[in-house]
This record gives sequence, C-alpha cells and structure tokens, in this order.
Amino acid sequence: MQLFPSHKLYDFMGPRKWFILVSLLMTVGSLGLLISPGPRMGTDFRGGTEIEVAFAQKVTDGDVRQALTKTGFNQADVVGVVDAKAASRFLIRVEAVTTLSEAQHQAIDGRLCAIKADGCDADHEATETKFSPGGDKITVRFRSTPDLPWVRERMSALSGIELRAGANNPFIQNARDNKVEIQLKSKGDQLMDGLKAYLPAGSIHEDSLLRVEWIGPKAGAQLRDSALKAVAISIVFVMMYIAFRFDIRFAPGAVVAMVHDAVSCIGLLIIMGRELNLQTVAAILTIVGYSVNDTVIVYDRVRENLGRLRGAQFQGLINVSISEMLGRTILASGTTVFSLLSFFFFGTGALKDFALILVLGVIMGTYSSIYVALPFTEWLDNKYFGGKGAIAARGTIKKQQEAVV
Repeated sequence: MQLFPSHKLYDFMGPRKWFILVSLLMTVGSLGLLISPGPRMGTDFRGGTEIEVAFAQKVTDGDVRQALTKTGFNQADVVGVVDAKAASRFLIRVEAVTTLSEAQHQAIDGRLCAIKADGCDADHEATETKFSPGGDKITVRFRSTPDLPWVRERMSALSGIELRAGANNPFIQNARDNKVEIQLKSKGDQLMDGLKAYLPAGSIHEDSLLRVEWIGPKAGAQLRDSALKAVAISIVFVMMYIAFRFDIRFAPGAVVAMVHDAVSCIGLLIIMGRELNLQTVAAILTIVGYSVNDTVIVYDRVRENLGRLRGAQFQGLINVSISEMLGRTILASGTTVFSLLSFFFFGTGALKDFALILVLGVIMGTYSSIYVALPFTEWLDNKYFGGKGAIAARGTIKKQQEAVV
C-alpha cells in the first residue's frame, strides 16, 4: 500500500496562501532574532579559549562557574556534556586568549638579551626570538650553548608572564642550533589551575583535560566573514545552475527556498539557545545543498509535465507533479531524518548539534520545495511571463482532476 497513491491528485496549492503566510512569519521572525537578541556566537567567531574537562566526581555547572570566578574569569560559559564514562563533563569557554603585547615582546627580548639590556653579556646573547600565534610558546636561538637555569631565572622575573609548570621547561629544542623552547602558562592552563584550586580535591585528574582550542578575535572575525561569503557565493551559483538547467523563471524560487531554509534554521537555533560556529555553517551549507536537491527533483517533474500535460493551468500542473513524487520525497526525507536522529540521540558535542541542524534542515527543505519554491515560481510565471509556463501546447489533465482528494 502506497503512502500517497500517485494516481490520485492532491490539491497542494489550494491552501498555499496560509503556508506562504507561515513561511513569511518564520523568515521575518528569524531575521528579527538575528538582530535582537542575536545569535550566540561560538569561540570560532568571537575569539577566545575553549576547554573540555571530564570530572571524576559529580560537580554542577554552578560549582564550575564559582571556581572560575574566583580565578578571575567572570564571564565564562559552562555547558554540560552528556558522558556516561565521566561523573561530570563540561565545555568551558572564555573570551580570552594567551596573547602577548608588543611591550611584553620587547621585555622578553631584553631579558633574553636579544636586544641590549641590563645583565646581558656575550655568553647569554639570543640572536632570534619567535613567539607562537597563541602566545604560549617562545622559541629562542642563542649564540652559544644555552644556559637553561639562567633562561628560567630571567623569564620568571617578568611580571604578567608565568612559565608552565614542569622541570622540563624550558628545554633545548635543537642542540646543534642552540635553540630553546620556553612554554608559558596559557589560558587553558589557568582555567585548569582554577578548577583544581577551588573544586573538591580528587575531582580532577591529570588526564581530565580532554581538549584545548583557542582562536584570536581578529581570526574569528575573518572566519565569520568568510562563512557569510561562502553562503552567499553558494546561493549565487545555485541560481545560475537552476537557470541553466531549467529556465530563468525557476531559479528565483529555488533561491528563495534556500534562503528560507537557512534563515529559519538559524532562527530555530537561536530560540533553542544553540551557538553558531564553524560546524553550524557547515551544516547550513549542507542544508542549502539538500534544499536545492529536493527542489530540483520537484522542478524536474514539473518540467516533464509541461510537455506531457499540455494545456494545463500551472496550479493544476504543480498539483499533479507533487502528487506523483510526494511519496518518494517523504520516504527519502524520512529515511534521512531517521539516520540523523541516531547521531542526535547517541552522539555528543559537535556531532549532536550538527545532526540537530541537519534534521531541521531536511524538514525545512522538504516543506520549502512544495510551499515556497513552487508558489513563488507560479507567481513569477503569472506576473512577468503571462502564464506561458503553464501552456506547452494542447491537451488535458481531466482524468487526474477527477481523482482530487
């Protein structure tokens, strides 16, 4: 038994005005949410440091925030992560990175005798200093064999700079080139120190830190701009493809459907309190591709029926086309959603959010192909092309109309 028998004609375009109103409300509402309160940007776009920590003992997000506040991180984001193997697991983000100012660079150069300063001599002269982009590592080349205790003593005397704990810091990176690596305490190290100091003893082990990521504010802004450009460029090329593949009248409808899907999904993410990051952009681009694929399938059937069902009104022709492929579309979309739900329920972290966005996108893409792309194409055809797209030659669809349900 077929879910939607293809020999019957369903009147999809009859209630289209109501669905158009719903689509407009979703799009305008989502745009309003983008303006105020705005999306919750991830570390990828706003810059900052992100760590993921697994605790051996049960702690609450309030306990973690309180410990970080005492450490000096007053605006930390603490997000719980489901993990059956850990008593508690949290994702912690702060808008701070381990960057060194130009004044600190000069102070370090002076302490390591890369420039003339007090206490320098020919035996302790650095010929080159390199600072890592994250500000947590310094590579120094000395003219002669490096004196590690001297380096440690000189660096420890600098205010505002703290060496990472460990006997093997600094260490000789390359003996032949007299190259030394000095590791500084990063924001991730400071976060972990605060948790160890202010949470119950034994709640954090040495292997509790699962990952550390950071990105500077400038790089985050560049990533955000690049993401917007990627979405805009994809929309332009999709419009060109649809216009070349079908007809210029079909392209605007596909683009409107894509924009509807992308904006509506972002609005739903804002309502649910989810953050926007690079994974979100990747999911949105995937949604755009899926929406186009679904719309192309519908358009292809409409184009076939333009020649097969000659003389039909465009609205009736659309009803026939959707009726013929609706069952296949729902089964294909349903299978995709069912697969994604397994990632959503059993996945964690970024995988869970990615699956959620794709589930929303698949549903939106199927909806917009029927109630956004096709009504818009019909309106364009009637408004600017005199309804020519509805008339291929002569013929009738009287038999299909008799089966309207």
